[in-house]
Amino acid sequence: MRSFANAHALAAAMILLPAALLSAPAAQEATAPPPADLNTSKLKAPPPAPPFTDFRYEKPGTLHKIMVKDLPQPYATKSAYDFPSLVARPENAWPSAPPGFKVELYAAGLDNPRTMRTAADGDIFLAETDPGRIRVFRGLTAAGKPAQSAIFVSGLKHPYGLAFYPPGPDPQWLYVGNTAEVVRFPYHNGDLKVSGSAQHIADLPDRGWFGHTTRPVEFSRGGKQMFVAVGSASNVDDPDTTPREKDRADILACDPENCVLRVYASGIRNPGGGIAVNPQTGELWCSVNERDALGDNLVPDYITHVQEGGFYGWPWWYMGAHQDPRHQGKHPELKEKVIVPDVLLQPHNASLELTFYQGSQFPAEYQGDIFAAEHGSWNKAVRVGYEVIRVPLHQTGHASGEYEDFLTGFVLPDGKVWGRPVGVTVAPDGSLLVSDDGSNSVWRVSYTGK
Repeated sequence: MRSFANAHALAAAMILLPAALLSAPAAQEATAPPPADLNTSKLKAPPPAPPFTDFRYEKPGTLHKIMVKDLPQPYATKSAYDFPSLVARPENAWPSAPPGFKVELYAAGLDNPRTMRTAADGDIFLAETDPGRIRVFRGLTAAGKPAQSAIFVSGLKHPYGLAFYPPGPDPQWLYVGNTAEVVRFPYHNGDLKVSGSAQHIADLPDRGWFGHTTRPVEFSRGGKQMFVAVGSASNVDDPDTTPREKDRADILACDPENCVLRVYASGIRNPGGGIAVNPQTGELWCSVNERDALGDNLVPDYITHVQEGGFYGWPWWYMGAHQDPRHQGKHPELKEKVIVPDVLLQPHNASLELTFYQGSQFPAEYQGDIFAAEHGSWNKAVRVGYEVIRVPLHQTGHASGEYEDFLTGFVLPDGKVWGRPVGVTVAPDGSLLVSDDGSNSVWRVSYTGK
C-alpha cells in the first residue's frame, strides 16, 4: 500500500463538504435549452488543444479518444491547483443527457452519497460515506421518486464498497468496504434493515494521516474470488522506501469465505473509484485516478480491464514506457512490463464508480456498455470531468479506446461547481441512477424515445 500526504488527498477531503440544496424543479427533457437565468459569465481561457478538452466543450454525445502518442512531455504546462468551490445548484440548473433521454431528480437531501448497487430484488443500496451508513431505496413512484427509503445499517467507518454475495438471485450477505477493513452483514432479498452484526472479513491499509480512503468491493462472476481495490497513500511516493505504501495502489483478491489477501494486479495508482466484473466476459475492470502535478494533460485517468498479475506502472512509469521524471532511472527492468490501459480519459478527471449497462430501456447500441462517473478535476487550469461518460464496448465486451460524454452540466459557465457524480447503477426498469455528492442528490436518467 503506497502513501497519504498529498494534495490529491486534500482535494478528496474538500469535495466531501456538503453544498446547500435548493428545491428541484419539475423534471425536464434533457434536450431543453439552458434557462435564461443561469449564470452565463464565461471563463476567458483559450480552447483546449484536441484530443484534450475541458468542461466548456463537454456535451452529451461528443466522442473523445486519447492515444499514447498524444501525450505531452512532463511539465509542458504548469501544474494547476484549482480546487472546486461548491455552490448551491441554481434553481434551473439541470444535468444534460443525449436527445431522447430525460433527467429527473430521484432523491435529494442526502449526506455524502457515494457508491450504489442494485440488489437482486431491485432495491437500490447507497453508501453515505461521511455519516457511515447504508441507505436502501425501493420502488418507483409515478413522479420518478423512490416509493420507500430506509437505513439498512449505520455506525460504519467510511463505507464505500458494496457487493452482494454470492452473486446471483439469492444473496446471503452484503459485503462493505470500509476504509480499514472489509466486513459483511447478513442479507436476504427484501431486507430493509440489517438483521445481524458485522463479520470481519479482512484488514485493509488504513488511511494513515491522509489519503485515498475508498475501498470498492466486487466478486468474480462465479463468486470464488473477492476483489478489493486500495489506492496509493500518495501522489508519487516510492514503495521501495515508503513502508506505508505496502499493499497499496493494488487490486487485492481472496476467497470471500476465508480471506487471505494477495495482490491480483499492481501499479494502479488509485483504483479505489470503482471496480466491476463484465457480466459478458467475466473480466475485472477498474476506474483509475492517475497521478498529478506533471501538468494539465498528464497523466490520463483511465478505465481498463485488469489482467491478473498485470503491472500498470505506478509510481515509476505511466502509459507504457514513460518514466515519471520524479523517479528517473529507477526500475528499468519494469519498462517493458507496463500495461497500457484500454481507455485513456482526460487527465485529472477523477474517474469513480463504473457499471455495465444490462437494462432493456436504453437503445440496443448501449447494451453492455460502461457508464462511469467522473468526479472532476482539481489539478487542471480549466475544469474537466464533472460528468458521466459512456465507454462503448460494441456488444463484444471490449473497448476500442474512445469514450463519450453522456451526462453533463454540473459546472456553471463561470467554472463554479454545483454537482459531482460519484456512483452509477442500473435500476430494475433500465434507467440509470447517478449519485452526486456535490448537491447531495441522486439523478435518474431514463430513455423516452426520439
